[in-house]
Amino acid sequence: MPQITYREALNQAIDEEMARDERVFLIGEEVALYNGAYKVSRGLCDKYGERRVIDTPISEGGFTGIGIGAAMAGLRPIVEWMTFNFSIQALDQVINNAAKMRYMSGGQFHLPIVFRGPNGPAEWLSAQHSQTLAAIYAHVPGLKVISAATPYDAKGLLKSAIRDDNPVVMMEAELLYGMKGDVPGDEYLIPIGRADIKRPGGDVTLITFGKVLHIVLKAAEALAEDAIEAEVIDLRSLRPLDEDAVIQSVSKTSRCVVIDESWPVASAGSYVAHLVSTKCFDLLDAQVELVAAEDVPMPYNHQLELAAQPSVEKILAAVEKVMYLD
Repeated sequence: MPQITYREALNQAIDEEMARDERVFLIGEEVALYNGAYKVSRGLCDKYGERRVIDTPISEGGFTGIGIGAAMAGLRPIVEWMTFNFSIQALDQVINNAAKMRYMSGGQFHLPIVFRGPNGPAEWLSAQHSQTLAAIYAHVPGLKVISAATPYDAKGLLKSAIRDDNPVVMMEAELLYGMKGDVPGDEYLIPIGRADIKRPGGDVTLITFGKVLHIVLKAAEALAEDAIEAEVIDLRSLRPLDEDAVIQSVSKTSRCVVIDESWPVASAGSYVAHLVSTKCFDLLDAQVELVAAEDVPMPYNHQLELAAQPSVEKILAAVEKVMYLD
């Protein structure tokens, strides 16, 4: 099976869907002549031309609105935000137009649109460029929200998102774009709303999504050295959420730690922890623990930046609590 980078997997997904359906187009800052800020769109403008790979001014509200209007008119746009930190400029368009138009029109309008780009902290980007905004979008009815942690998942989920008739928010991560992984040459799709067991285990359930999955897997390896087998659930989709996968795992292990690189208050992770606490109450042998970012703006200093985020050490400490080893 070929090994390609995360950015190449995204590029393949967009390329294949643009070739399959002439209604699909890409719009955003520097996506055309510059090949994308993170080179995800490399070669697409040369192949499909500037009518289908469209460079825009630095105006997220403007080009997001153009994409929404195009989707209402029957096209299938992919809107690339250079970073989700900048998507805040387009929140009105996404929440009040994209998410609600199908409902408010009584089903007369479909909104087949994908909003995508890097979400969450990278390195040395400070408070205004290191925000994890999954909870904002997952909070809104009418949006589907997905987050891929591997090249394989990135390609399969993005292809499904482009084919979906509803607005889909796809959250990537800047630090994942260069990561390599196995991606089959044959076409495949990953259904939106289906979690994946990245590591089976029977002692404790670790639930996460996005970039932090790789930290969670390292923690699971460390636990295995102490004969604690952790089951790692990658949600992949925050809305719709695969409740069955979560409940089945916790029913088996009776212990759960949720890991989310967002701030802890009203986060996607805190909702999942609530879900486990209510749906699995009689099965739990310990309270659910949440490992999240510290409840502060992201520091610029790199050591403080790392200290503010989830880590292997924080995950191990949480597992010790639910296993009564502390």
